[in-house]
Amino acid sequence: MESLIKVGQQFKFTVLTDDAPGERQAVVVRVLSNKEEGLGIDVDEYMSYWVEAHELPHADSPTVLLFVRSADGSVYLDGKLIDLALLP
Repeated sequence: MESLIKVGQQFKFTVLTDDAPGERQAVVVRVLSNKEEGLGIDVDEYMSYWVEAHELPHADSPTVLLFVRSADGSVYLDGKLIDLALLP
Protein backbone atom coordinates (compact mmCIF):
# COMPACT_ATOMS: atom_id res chain seq x y z
CA MET A 1 0.00 0.00 0.00
CA GLU A 2 1.46 3.33 -1.01
CA SER A 3 1.43 6.18 1.47
CA LEU A 4 -0.95 9.08 0.83
CA ILE A 5 0.98 11.24 3.25
CA LYS A 6 4.04 13.10 1.95
CA VAL A 7 7.15 14.70 3.45
CA GLY A 8 6.38 18.22 4.70
CA GLN A 9 2.68 17.53 5.15
CA GLN A 10 1.12 18.53 8.46
CA PHE A 11 -1.48 16.52 10.29
CA LYS A 12 -3.33 16.44 13.58
CA PHE A 13 -3.71 13.33 15.69
CA THR A 14 -5.24 12.09 18.90
CA VAL A 15 -4.12 8.99 20.79
CA LEU A 16 -7.26 6.98 21.54
CA THR A 17 -6.63 6.13 25.20
CA ASP A 18 -8.20 7.52 28.36
CA ASP A 19 -4.95 8.97 29.72
CA ALA A 20 -3.72 10.60 26.49
CA PRO A 21 -3.41 14.36 26.11
CA GLY A 22 -5.77 16.05 23.64
CA GLU A 23 -5.27 16.72 19.95
CA ARG A 24 -1.69 17.28 18.80
CA GLN A 25 -0.06 18.31 15.52
CA ALA A 26 3.01 17.10 13.65
CA VAL A 27 4.83 17.45 10.33
CA VAL A 28 6.10 14.50 8.26
CA VAL A 29 9.89 14.24 7.89
CA ARG A 30 10.16 10.73 6.32
CA VAL A 31 7.88 8.05 4.90
CA LEU A 32 9.37 4.55 4.97
CA SER A 33 8.33 1.15 3.66
CA ASN A 34 8.64 -2.09 5.61
CA LYS A 35 11.70 -2.93 3.49
CA GLU A 36 13.33 0.41 4.37
CA GLU A 37 12.64 -0.35 8.04
CA GLY A 38 14.54 -3.64 7.59
CA LEU A 39 11.50 -5.89 7.94
CA GLY A 40 10.75 -9.04 5.92
CA ILE A 41 7.99 -9.43 3.35
CA ASP A 42 5.71 -11.32 5.78
CA VAL A 43 5.28 -8.04 7.70
CA ASP A 44 3.36 -6.63 4.69
CA GLU A 45 0.35 -8.62 5.93
CA TYR A 46 0.29 -6.48 9.10
CA MET A 47 1.93 -3.11 8.37
CA SER A 48 1.80 -0.92 5.27
CA TYR A 49 4.29 1.88 5.89
CA TRP A 50 5.96 4.02 8.51
CA VAL A 51 5.85 7.79 8.99
CA GLU A 52 8.49 9.67 10.96
CA ALA A 53 7.28 13.08 12.11
CA HIS A 54 8.22 15.98 14.35
CA GLU A 55 5.66 17.28 16.78
CA LEU A 56 4.51 20.88 16.37
CA PRO A 57 5.18 23.48 17.56
CA HIS A 58 8.88 22.91 16.98
CA ALA A 59 11.06 22.87 20.05
CA ASP A 60 14.84 23.34 20.31
CA SER A 61 15.16 19.56 20.05
CA PRO A 62 12.10 18.30 18.13
CA THR A 63 10.16 15.33 19.41
CA VAL A 64 10.49 12.50 16.88
CA LEU A 65 7.34 10.41 16.50
CA LEU A 66 7.12 7.14 14.56
CA PHE A 67 3.67 6.22 13.24
CA VAL A 68 2.83 2.90 11.60
CA ARG A 69 -0.06 2.33 9.21
CA SER A 70 -1.37 -1.22 9.52
CA ALA A 71 -2.62 -3.25 6.57
CA ASP A 72 -6.22 -2.76 7.79
CA GLY A 73 -5.86 1.04 7.58
CA SER A 74 -5.46 1.73 11.32
CA VAL A 75 -2.66 4.05 12.48
CA TYR A 76 -0.59 3.48 15.62
CA LEU A 77 1.90 5.52 17.65
CA ASP A 78 3.95 3.57 20.19
CA GLY A 79 1.52 0.66 19.82
CA LYS A 80 -1.51 2.84 20.64
CA LEU A 81 -4.33 3.39 18.18
CA ILE A 82 -4.66 6.98 16.98
CA ASP A 83 -7.08 9.10 15.00
CA LEU A 84 -5.24 11.06 12.31
CA ALA A 85 -6.42 13.85 9.99
CA LEU A 86 -4.29 15.45 7.27
CA LEU A 87 -4.21 19.25 7.24
CA PRO A 88 -4.51 21.26 4.01
